[in-house]
Amino acid sequence: MEGCEELESSLLTQPWASVRFGESTFLAKVCFRDTGYILLISDLSSVWYESADAEAVGQRSKELNKRLTVHVSSFLNHLCNLMCPLLAGQPAATTAFSCHRSPSGLRLHVKSELSGLPFYWDFHCCPAPLEMVSRHLVRPLIQMNLVLQCQVQELISLLLQKDAEIEDYRESGATLSR
Repeated sequence: MEGCEELESSLLTQPWASVRFGESTFLAKVCFRDTGYILLISDLSSVWYESADAEAVGQRSKELNKRLTVHVSSFLNHLCNLMCPLLAGQPAATTAFSCHRSPSGLRLHVKSELSGLPFYWDFHCCPAPLEMVSRHLVRPLIQMNLVLQCQVQELISLLLQKDAEIEDYRESGATLSR
């Protein structure tokens, strides 16, 4: 069985996506497996997450969807099919998302259909631990900043070389068209 650590490691490879719930914009990323899921969501002031294994998904699905009796992997697959288009900027017209912030966390409510019956899901996100925020948000941003700084320095160096070449042409009497 894939553990929470493996799910979080898989989450590292997922890109951040901008999502909107009502008037609020968030960055989010999610990773689904047959063994569970992990969701990370941020408004850039706070970061929340939820990690749920198959047992927790099964229990919550029974509480929220009493009329639906499908295997946990079907619930996970359906959740993936709802969340992935949302993160790609193409939410299904028949799916409604809403969120509620509280001091203890963030709850993301999903309303859709599964096999012609109403389907409900709540992601119960709590504040993300500092290490998770660092690993998924802060370190990648700092690394990207360093890469961009190196690229800027390389471009400055190339421009200085080109300026020196142009000056050398001028000093040798060449006429430049530009």
